[in-house]
Amino acid sequence: MDTSAWKTAVSDTLTLYFRRRVLVVLLLGFSSGLPLLLSFSTLSTWMREVGVDLTTIGLFGLVGLPYTLKFVWAPAMDRLPLPPLTRLLGRRRGWMVATQLALIVTLLGLGTTNPLSSPWLMALFGVLVAFFSASQDIVIDAYRIETLEETEQGAGAAAYVLGYRVGILAAGAGALLLADSLGWFQAYAVMAGLMLVGLVTILLSSEPVVAGDAIAPAASGPADAAGKVVRWLREAVVAPFAEFLRRPWALLILLFILLYKLGDAFLGAMTNPFYIDVGFTKTEIAEVTKVFGLVALLAGLLIGGAMVRRLGLMWALLICGVLQAASNLVFAAQAVIGNDVGMLIVTIGVENATGGMGTAAFIAYLSRLTNVAFTATQYALLSSFMAFGRTVLASPSGWAAENLGWVEFFIASTVIAVPGLLLLLVLMRLFPPKAVSEKPA
Repeated sequence: MDTSAWKTAVSDTLTLYFRRRVLVVLLLGFSSGLPLLLSFSTLSTWMREVGVDLTTIGLFGLVGLPYTLKFVWAPAMDRLPLPPLTRLLGRRRGWMVATQLALIVTLLGLGTTNPLSSPWLMALFGVLVAFFSASQDIVIDAYRIETLEETEQGAGAAAYVLGYRVGILAAGAGALLLADSLGWFQAYAVMAGLMLVGLVTILLSSEPVVAGDAIAPAASGPADAAGKVVRWLREAVVAPFAEFLRRPWALLILLFILLYKLGDAFLGAMTNPFYIDVGFTKTEIAEVTKVFGLVALLAGLLIGGAMVRRLGLMWALLICGVLQAASNLVFAAQAVIGNDVGMLIVTIGVENATGGMGTAAFIAYLSRLTNVAFTATQYALLSSFMAFGRTVLASPSGWAAENLGWVEFFIASTVIAVPGLLLLLVLMRLFPPKAVSEKPA
């Protein structure tokens, strides 16, 4: 490629990423990623700091169950109006504003609780934050797909992941820095304020031209109204799940989705308590995560996306999955070495890079599985299975860490990742990878 052609390609790429619709998705990705850590990972640091035992912290991961169950109410949010916000803003924007306002309130409430004196109240607010966060994700996924043109979908997905990860960084490193200098309530208050980024963005944006139909309000009588409800339930609730389950080896695919990132989730539930136990300060954790973690994460996302393009989706999933699992062993080395900031840089860098690679490939895989006729509901179903591993199956991680010790725990988290990789090999035999030259579906 000559210099002028290369410059044109770079210019076209930059122009694509700076389109208004793509930038809106970037900011909504930030709003989507922000609440995730605040309902558990950052919360676990707070709990460990005041002396809550690891088993309890691990079980606290169950507050994330709404991320696992969001497919249950996704059809309603996908199709039904929300008076009066739907009339004022449109269905997608109305639901999004409602969930974002609820997140601001519940994040403030979570910040007022105390892990020792009011653990049940903290758990309640944690569940509410997770519920409204999962609900927001349902609407944002639908909004992203419906507003972007076909040529913008790839850039939009990349922008969403980037915004999501920056939101996670703000809720992780940012919240820890604020908690270290101001206190935990102030940290959560600032995080609640950051939800205004998504709220302002959606208020200044337009409603998608095409969205799912709501139940028509007009009906000639009770029988006609009942028929409309039954028809809506069949089309909005039953059809998306039935279509997926009719596919060959659908249950095996769901099992793979459940297991692929399980080792990563098992590890992730205990990383912050581990850092505290080793003796790192919240500021040290935040600074290393902010500088090296973000750079490594962005590098991992870029590498993972390039591998999907170069090697094909299934081979990229396999290689990224192996590296993602092997990176857990770096934590075992950190546990042996102890309080060493240099080693912490290596540990967080490796974990974020390989995690970013696995995430890029996995999101591409989930997107390919989704039928465009049922985008929001099917994506909620698939991501719910992924979240099930992160919440329910990873909930005994605290018990395992407490009873095994840190080195053995991290080795165990690597072993836990193996079944998902073996299942991937089975799927690659059942569905041989397409040639790299083929365009993704």
